[in-house]
Amino acid sequence: MKYTIAIDGPAGAGKSTIAKLLASELNILYLDTGAMYRAVGLKALRENIDIKDTEKIDEMIKNIDIQVRYIDGKQHTYLDGEDVTHKIRTPEVSLAASNVAVIKSVRLKMVELQREIAKDMSVIMDGRDIGTYVLPNAPFKFFITATPEERARRRYLEMKESGEKNVDYDIILKDIKYRDENDSTRAFAPLKKADDAILVDNTFMTVEETLSKILSHIKGDGVNQ
Repeated sequence: MKYTIAIDGPAGAGKSTIAKLLASELNILYLDTGAMYRAVGLKALRENIDIKDTEKIDEMIKNIDIQVRYIDGKQHTYLDGEDVTHKIRTPEVSLAASNVAVIKSVRLKMVELQREIAKDMSVIMDGRDIGTYVLPNAPFKFFITATPEERARRRYLEMKESGEKNVDYDIILKDIKYRDENDSTRAFAPLKKADDAILVDNTFMTVEETLSKILSHIKGDGVNQ
């Protein structure tokens, strides 16, 4: 059976975690679309391009080379031939990614790459507009969310556990609220729940409970709501 699964939701809702677990459970390809936008943000930062200068971003995106490779079962993101998998996970790059993602030329380029990957194989993608724009005909669509405060708490703990110092919960919460506003109000392909997507609010759910709920729908014994 060929699976095409779209997972959308705001920053910090656990989309990537759930998507990776689903991919493993169903033995299909997981594509981290957010990593692709982060790579664009990183390139803009490296070239000292003002994120709001759409003309320069439009020009930059014409010559960007982003590739996705799977090494030992894990996705690696390459920017212009360099493996930037770990370099795209900083708060600075996260913010840059959110800002460049509102630019039409960037989204068109990334969507072109994403659709090409999904054309001939089973795949699960997570992002902001997968079910509404990237894969509108996907038979399985989910919108995962949680309160901003809970998402900030999770991100705070994740960063602390990874060894990062000087982590400030209030700054993380402010950043998440900013990204929510930025993602949901952009003119082109904004963050929103697809009409036929299943809403999963996991504010008070564990990862295991969230995974179980989604799997029940995919395997046919869930109830749409």
